[in-house]
Amino acid sequence: MPISPSSSAQAAREVVARRLRDLRKEAGLTVTELADRCNWHHAKTSRIENARTAPSAKDIRLWCAACQAAGQAEGLIVQSLNAESMYTEWRHQVRNGLKQLQDSLVGFFRQTELFRVYSSTLVPGLLQTEGYAAALLRNVADLRDLSRDDSGEAARARVERSRIIHEPGHRFVLLIEETVLYHQVADGDAMAAQLGYLLTAGALPAVSLGIIPMATRARGQWPRETFHVYDDALVSVELVSAQVKITQPGEIALYLRAFEQLRSMAVYGAEARALIVKAIDALG
Repeated sequence: MPISPSSSAQAAREVVARRLRDLRKEAGLTVTELADRCNWHHAKTSRIENARTAPSAKDIRLWCAACQAAGQAEGLIVQSLNAESMYTEWRHQVRNGLKQLQDSLVGFFRQTELFRVYSSTLVPGLLQTEGYAAALLRNVADLRDLSRDDSGEAARARVERSRIIHEPGHRFVLLIEETVLYHQVADGDAMAAQLGYLLTAGALPAVSLGIIPMATRARGQWPRETFHVYDDALVSVELVSAQVKITQPGEIALYLRAFEQLRSMAVYGAEARALIVKAIDALG
């Protein structure tokens, strides 16, 4: 069953929107009457109630005051902020540079004991070499049209952050599609180095590296979106435009079930190494 990566964020927005609509109706106000009391256009009221526009803290306070429910404003503000934090556009995350984004995750990584990563398109960041990461992040800088390209510094920061796979107290279960081995993210030398590193990193005691063979997909399964599960508390899904953070237990459970399904399709150990060697040979 397909998973909607933005559903948690949208569902959280809709909870706030429904509560605001209920407050208006309980107060006996029409959409236009509430808008007049808040001194904005009635269309804004409709957009907020239909979860198309996220209300600001000021909007919520005005709304609650208009409905004679000022005491509920602060709780709704917290709910709204939590909903918006689930869906974060990349343009906001990278405005201080790509290196800063890598550094911002160091503390969180150190707190996480079990990393579960499924990647359908790229080598997971935890296993990337500097050359591979630099090529990838240069592409990201171009796509985001960043004013300053610090992809080289960011690549070094990513590799430094990834040294956590050598530290005690953490376990890593990483799944990739076999096609990832053939995606020419970097030049031939960088790709050879990256694939060679997979052979090394995949043998580390704390790392379980599984590769889902292309032949497996012939049985009617299809690749999922790339996602990361941190312990059992958070799922992070990377979209082209944004990062979605999922904390709803029911949806986390769905991703865990999907992960276990994917894990059962992967090969490990000697079989996985054979697929990597085959990809290295294909580089010529």
